[in-house]
This record gives sequence, C-alpha cells and structure tokens, in this order.
Amino acid sequence: MSNVTIGSYLFFENGTCREAMEFYKGVFGGEVSYTTFDSMPGTQPEHADKIMHADLHGGDIGLFGSDVFEKQLGTGKIELCLGGEDEARLTEIFDALSQGGTVRSALKKEAWGDTFGQLTDKYNVAWMVNIRTAQA
Repeated sequence: MSNVTIGSYLFFENGTCREAMEFYKGVFGGEVSYTTFDSMPGTQPEHADKIMHADLHGGDIGLFGSDVFEKQLGTGKIELCLGGEDEARLTEIFDALSQGGTVRSALKKEAWGDTFGQLTDKYNVAWMVNIRTAQA
C-alpha cells in the first residue's frame, strides 16, 4: 500500500472562505489555520486579506479551503460523503450542515439497510451522509 492520500479542497466565491471554514469548525470541531494572499508577492490590494489557504484539522474530518476571485473551476459535480456507524454524531452533523442550506433527501433508512441523506449547505457545498447499520 502506498502513502497516497486525498484531501477535500473547497473554493469559495465572494470572500466567504473564512466564514465557511469557521462554520465547518463549529460542525466538525478541530482548529483552522489560515494563510492570506498578502503573503504572496504581486497580490492585488483588494485581495490581500482574502484566504489563500485554510486548513481545518484535528476534528472529525480535515478540509482545505481558499477564496477564489473568478469562475476558474471546471463544471464537474462533486459531493463530499460522510460515513460511519455513529448515528447520533452523524445525525448531528447532518442537521448542522443543513442549517441555512437545502436538504435534498432527508436522512432515512434506505433499501441497502443504511440511513442516508443528502444536502447542500449554505456555502453551496454538496454533502451525502451514510450511517452504516452496525454489524452484529
């Protein structure tokens, strides 16, 4: 097995990265570190206080984030999927992420035996939550 890892890197328009990352810190716990664009040579003055890199770590999950200034991302659709057997914690997370967002599919028992739901949070990030049925 190699040491390759994957991280979730979220990009936020309109300078909302710091606000979003603080929201996710409240949902998942942990700490957030920030690097602003003012540390980069040639940064335009209006972008200096915007977030170049944010790192949420030490909580339930890790996330990276950044402010973007123009439509620079592709049109591919990505949903972040949370899973596990801790029904109480995952339900709490689902409810917290849905505040100010849109629940596309409420948490409910599905045909495959797990509890599953989907939502888009207030920062337009799509999430799936799959609560696995505990194995006997």
